[in-house]
Amino acid sequence: MAEPVGVWMIGALGGVGTTIVVGARAIARGLVSDAGLVTNRPEFGPLSLVPVGDLVFGGHEVRLSNFYESAIDVARLSGSFSLELVEQLRNDLLDVSEALKAGTCVNSGPAIDALVTNPVTRHDDGLRSIAQRLQSDLRAFRARESVDRVIVVNLASTEADLVEEQEPTSPDQIEALIDSGETSRIRPSMLYAYAAFREGCAYVNFTPSSAALGPALMELGTRSGLPYMGNDGKTGETLVKSALAPMFKYRNLRVLSWMGYNLLGDRDGRVLAHPDNLATKVRSKDSVLASILGYPVHTRVGIDFVESLHDRKTAWDFIRFQGFLDHKMSMQFVWEGCDAILAAPLVLDIVRLADLSLRRGEKGPMTHLAPYFKSPVGVDEQDLHKQFHGMLDYLARAGSAAR
Repeated sequence: MAEPVGVWMIGALGGVGTTIVVGARAIARGLVSDAGLVTNRPEFGPLSLVPVGDLVFGGHEVRLSNFYESAIDVARLSGSFSLELVEQLRNDLLDVSEALKAGTCVNSGPAIDALVTNPVTRHDDGLRSIAQRLQSDLRAFRARESVDRVIVVNLASTEADLVEEQEPTSPDQIEALIDSGETSRIRPSMLYAYAAFREGCAYVNFTPSSAALGPALMELGTRSGLPYMGNDGKTGETLVKSALAPMFKYRNLRVLSWMGYNLLGDRDGRVLAHPDNLATKVRSKDSVLASILGYPVHTRVGIDFVESLHDRKTAWDFIRFQGFLDHKMSMQFVWEGCDAILAAPLVLDIVRLADLSLRRGEKGPMTHLAPYFKSPVGVDEQDLHKQFHGMLDYLARAGSAAR
């Protein structure tokens, strides 16, 4: 039997976190196929990745609920999996729920603060006390599940950016900031990442929140000899952009304008209805095209909250481009999907590969995971095709080393 590996999720009871647990348990029990799991492709076979059934879950959450209740809500509202499947997994979901702990909402801003229902989350004895509690929760999880390796994944709602001058620039400054109790210079994601590195965990920021993996925290992770990666999971419209934009480049068709409009429901859409939180998300989505094409493009990404969509999202893109004889043409497409169904298998892939990095003793940014992120740390290349082949090159090297 393979050694179990811990997965600790920040924002565990969101649609993505719930779908991850439901999916992992359903795959392990043979109730569904492994569709969407890139790491189950043949190229990954020689690496002996941790089986999905040997992943054990826990996490921090600011709301009062459990995985069973959350899964029922997801099934009823989005229909991304059935109520029958939820009932088949009832005991599994309630068992995993025992590992949930109250998170923190310190200086999270009004959009995220409005989601909080767990009173423990609002208890604040100072930043050092909060950090120690988060670290203690990770240690308790290790002991409960008898795991040596833990990957912490930030799946929480998008935070507003901090003013750049407020961010610490070194691990020593992080320590001083936490001891000072200056909450105005902290976001919850910083404390979660700090706790992860201090407890010897790999860390993944699947959100656009810039404070989650700033330069000081990356230095702390590297100093601690740990792998990390982010930012912002590439699941929908940006995924299509990063695959489609190279086509225009390869055929020397000049893109004049690329306009996008996104409709989101669920808690993510509600949070992004706040301008400060929206600005963080748009910055991440807007950076892809110029990087791929090599020149500035007239582009805009609009995002609106549509409550009735729940976990489903729709994106409409309009592309104006110039071809031979300077003739102007247009292309447009509509992308419709279920956010958590698109995101959950990516997180499982990332977790399995992050565990491989832990086993291999790697530290610093896991740049081979670039195809999974909108703003991959340490990687300038945004072309999805080149990113994926870069990951395959890493797999070949890792496979050769394992033989």
